[in-house]
Amino acid sequence: MSDRPVARLGVMGGTFDPIHVGHLIAASEALHELALDRILFVPTGRPWQKSRYSDAEDRFVMTVLAAVAHPRFAVSRMELDRTGDTFTADTLQELRQFHGPEVKLYFILGADAVLKLGTWHGIERLGALCEVVAVTRPGFDLAALKPEPHWPKVRVMEMPGIDVSASEIRARRRAGKPIDYLLPAEVVRYIQNHGLYQSV
Repeated sequence: MSDRPVARLGVMGGTFDPIHVGHLIAASEALHELALDRILFVPTGRPWQKSRYSDAEDRFVMTVLAAVAHPRFAVSRMELDRTGDTFTADTLQELRQFHGPEVKLYFILGADAVLKLGTWHGIERLGALCEVVAVTRPGFDLAALKPEPHWPKVRVMEMPGIDVSASEIRARRRAGKPIDYLLPAEVVRYIQNHGLYQSV
């Protein structure tokens, strides 16, 4: 990770179950398009909207393995070390308090997740804490993004079309199919060595 001062910080939250090349490409695009100094990956501790997810430590280690080679990628344990359900608004509030008002925060998430913003806890707080950036694939129907009055403003950033998802990777593992090149090689080895995603 680079020691350069941070004035513009991109925050990518998610279960990262597992992290894959789509996440990394989105992060790389965001660094360039938004002129960010750093991307901070924040694996969720106990995602309140998901009932099934892998062990938090496995997800954290895989995220570190994927991010470590890039000098401007970093990984935080802040949600993993928090007790109870984890909410994005609380995480961004904590980051805002840590970095102060002079650092601009960008919360980066997939367009599919943006469509569910109305169900998020503390959604009305996001606009004061960060700029929300929706990463879309070519052909995504922007008309589907219909913000409610209490939503933060959403900036749209199109990224190259990479047809890969964590659920697809888990399904391929259960089916005994290869997952090479869908994730960094270090993450593939970790999954194989720890027998992850082999059962339903």
